Amino acid sequence: MEQTQHVSGPGTKVTPALIRLYAALAAARFHGLDLDIRDFAAEPGEASPSPASLARWLNEQGAVAKGMRLRWRYLVRMGNTPPVVLMFRDGSAGLMIASDPERGVVWLRDPLGGDGDTPVAVDEVRLSQVWTGDVLLVKRRRDESEADARFDLLWFAKMVLREKKILRDIALASVVLSILQIFPALIVMQVIDRVINYHSMATLISMIGFVIILSFYEILITYGRRELSLVLSSRLDARISLHAFNRLLALPLEFYEREQTGEILGRFMAIFKVRDFLTGQLMTTFLDLFTLIVVLPILFMLSATMAWMTLAGAGCIGLIVILFLPIVTRVMSRQIRAEMKRSSVLYESIAGIRTVKTLALEPTRREEWDRVTADVVRWKLAAGRTAAWPQTLIMPFDTFINRGVILVGAYLVLTNHSNLSGGTLAGFMLLGGRVAAPLVGLAKLMEAFNEVTVSLGEAGAVLNQPTETKALTTGMRPVIKGALSFVNINFSYPGSTTKALKDVNFEIPAGTMLGLVGRSGSGKSTITRLLQGVSRNYLGYLRLDGVDLREINLTHLRRSFGVVLQDNFLFRGTIMDNITAGRPGLTIEDAIRAARLAGAEEFIERMPAGYDTWIEEGSTNISGGQRQRLAIARAVISDPKLMILDEATSALDPESEALVNANLKRIGKGRTMVIVSHRLSSLVDCDQIAVMDHGELVDIAPHAVLLERCEIYRTLWLQQNRHLNNTASQDVEPYGEGE
Repeated sequence: MEQTQHVSGPGTKVTPALIRLYAALAAARFHGLDLDIRDFAAEPGEASPSPASLARWLNEQGAVAKGMRLRWRYLVRMGNTPPVVLMFRDGSAGLMIASDPERGVVWLRDPLGGDGDTPVAVDEVRLSQVWTGDVLLVKRRRDESEADARFDLLWFAKMVLREKKILRDIALASVVLSILQIFPALIVMQVIDRVINYHSMATLISMIGFVIILSFYEILITYGRRELSLVLSSRLDARISLHAFNRLLALPLEFYEREQTGEILGRFMAIFKVRDFLTGQLMTTFLDLFTLIVVLPILFMLSATMAWMTLAGAGCIGLIVILFLPIVTRVMSRQIRAEMKRSSVLYESIAGIRTVKTLALEPTRREEWDRVTADVVRWKLAAGRTAAWPQTLIMPFDTFINRGVILVGAYLVLTNHSNLSGGTLAGFMLLGGRVAAPLVGLAKLMEAFNEVTVSLGEAGAVLNQPTETKALTTGMRPVIKGALSFVNINFSYPGSTTKALKDVNFEIPAGTMLGLVGRSGSGKSTITRLLQGVSRNYLGYLRLDGVDLREINLTHLRRSFGVVLQDNFLFRGTIMDNITAGRPGLTIEDAIRAARLAGAEEFIERMPAGYDTWIEEGSTNISGGQRQRLAIARAVISDPKLMILDEATSALDPESEALVNANLKRIGKGRTMVIVSHRLSSLVDCDQIAVMDHGELVDIAPHAVLLERCEIYRTLWLQQNRHLNNTASQDVEPYGEGE
């Protein structure tokens, strides 16, 4: 019950929905998964979480969960299973921890109780009065999940093979269609050899009936196979898209900071070329191979000579494709990279369109676009010309298969070198076309495979980067109070030869308002990055309430913080949506409380739609001060015990800055505040102010003490307050931030 109050707030009523959530948590905890109830986002319109919603949440957190409906006779036989969550009619749930089929009872435990609580035995009659028949089964994922596996062809193959039932049905339909496609050729043989030669009307009528029946079944099975293929491709598309996007979200912030956004998007979109290949050309070619397997023996029965000629022609086509494969690969990879570079320029131009317009940079961007487009056109032309050579060399063999073989067959008929008849020759050509097409398609498949390999490599350059998945789903979840301790902290950014932080040591108790000041590049923002877990490869010990920061679950850590940056991003949507972005289950009352605390309530209420006011892309319809106050409301709505403000007021006008600073005094009560600011006047009321210089902690003390003993702080203060003390400032040598 203590945990319930911590999550839901003191005095919060224990609802059936809350009991159901704790039942799922208890089942996950049995498997060593310590989850946070605040990570659950309820589905719209659900009074109590459904088994499907709970399963989705648990699967996202690293478990394997499944909701299903069971009858009593199956439930009572689940004797040696982990805890099973039983859904009750009132919206709550119970935990079944054991069963006895001989006695006809199951043992239930209260989800809000402890593991040592005595379970209650319940029989079928009593359980049926409260149980809906739905259960939630939970287990720990022990093998490497698809979410963590490397993106390569093996990953895609496993993804496809998961749909065994659909693949089996498609294969069966393809075999039946391949057999049915033999009959048209046989019918042509019979029509030429018997109907036409002998003028048999009865045979013709029977053939017509036979053709109608075959056509009906062929149309029906073709439609069924097309429908199955569509379902398969749709499922793969959804699964690949979900996993790829989840992997993108799991990448650390450091990766996005060092890579161009346009190139990341271009490489990410390359994954869909692989998807199109798997669900399109590859599947079609393999389906056509069933025809080859069935029809090829028939061809050898009709004429071994012509069958060997058909295979030889297709083999030459495949050989030409293989020989040109490395050359086409190199040129095509250059083309794909050039297209990604062009996409990057396009993204930057659109994302920075305000800067482009205000600085009249259209000619510069147009010149850059012309350059990258010329590069794309040059490599596209080179790729087309390179691919044209094998296509040109293939044409004679393709022509021979489609036209030359019939001429050879006609020669064999005229010279009586075989038992070929006119009908047999016509039937062979019909079947031969069906054999040649899969063989030629298989050869061309290798060419397409080359492009897919390049695309997969580009996508892998993004999606196979190390992720934060383990840190986001594992680790401790302590109750955050806000005490911070830095012990011998050293940190260097990747690729840098100088340290961003050098032997930083300080300690502050919970509830302290800490200011961070110093010149640009002194390490202020680096400290906030370490606190947020953005960078974890530091040396030394950074403790939060006595717990090493690297041991804390990353999701829990970031949800426990409130962060306000200099330039905060607001999503396209309503004010309500943006304030509750991190907690979608919160109500309008929670949003109003947060807005009042951040000083945003007064301007929200003046808007025509209030909290339903729509914020445009780029927040163009609200001022900078309003955007900052909405960002503060978004940060405080979860009542964090530690808040970080990184230059949160530097871009505001004096009136907005004064208003935000006044609100910060109220917000800071009862929580730890870490405030980074160049404006020392906004830090005067801080309990402690840490002065940073070149990555080192120069001094830490209250404002008055620093003015007396810290030369760097005193110099910065006098520079920023010349209007208050002109005489003193004249004797001070300027101390610019860029020095």
